[in-house]
Amino acid sequence: MRLFLLFTGILVGAFILNKTRKAMAEIKSDEQQYKVVRTGKDFEIRFYPSATMAMITSSARSYKELAGSGFRTLASYIFGANDRKQKIAMTAPVHMDINDSLSTMSFVMPALLTKDNLPKPKNENVIIKTTSEEYVAAIRFGGYASDKDIKLYSARLEKALNASTIKYFGNFRFLGYNAPYQLFGRRNEVIVSVQWIK
Repeated sequence: MRLFLLFTGILVGAFILNKTRKAMAEIKSDEQQYKVVRTGKDFEIRFYPSATMAMITSSARSYKELAGSGFRTLASYIFGANDRKQKIAMTAPVHMDINDSLSTMSFVMPALLTKDNLPKPKNENVIIKTTSEEYVAAIRFGGYASDKDIKLYSARLEKALNASTIKYFGNFRFLGYNAPYQLFGRRNEVIVSVQWIK
């Protein structure tokens, strides 16, 4: 009897995991557009056009500190905490620039929304900004991100760029693509701005 219950439990668990994975595949956010201009062994160079973002600044000095509070504040804005009580579609990735002085987290706004037609945030800590176009180097990794992972892949990207004699500048930044409840197929990236001649 115990063996039967164990076997049944395994089958039910496998069924639920499979359904969860399929559901996650169907719930895909729009992604920020970019163009890959070079593919290396461990990284790629991308061109990102200008984008509109909702951003918060924070004294947090780690991914762990910034992720929870920053996400809640920005999610509140897109879920209706604005002057029109307007819901705004979630996009990917979430941008994080984590450093020892002032860290930021940003949500990319849907392509048709601009600084001029977005609703005003109720929370004064949320600001709407338009980024400049840029070239970046990007390295990808899976699973649930941590401060250790971000440091590890920042170092790997730095080493790969130095070996390729590609000049980079500014902070290494983190991009997260998945909701916390997504268990499978998670995508994380570290990016850094690079000097690139068109």
